[in-house]
Amino acid sequence: MNIMLLSAQAAQGGGMGVFVMMGAILIIFWLFMVRPQQKKQKKIRNFQNSLQEGSKVVTGGGIYGTIKRVDIQANTVDVEIARGVVITVNKGYVFEDASSQMPNA
Repeated sequence: MNIMLLSAQAAQGGGMGVFVMMGAILIIFWLFMVRPQQKKQKKIRNFQNSLQEGSKVVTGGGIYGTIKRVDIQANTVDVEIARGVVITVNKGYVFEDASSQMPNA
């Protein structure tokens, strides 16, 4: 009889622990998933806002090129992808060319 009473009392006290555990899971999720993604998006946005002629970029479609002109009014950039071949791309689909940052080996 005592065993049944003890187990009933233990079951009632477990409710607060569930809330603490859920809070801990949410904090860990935010620290390891949401926060790094926000930092990455901020870095990309800063790069897109600082685009200038001569910057080496890659478009969202995977096309590598060099910025020839930035049109702030239309929010577009002209990207030269080959000698004499220039395409116009929305500024939101232009990203930093990672190969331009690598030191020559």
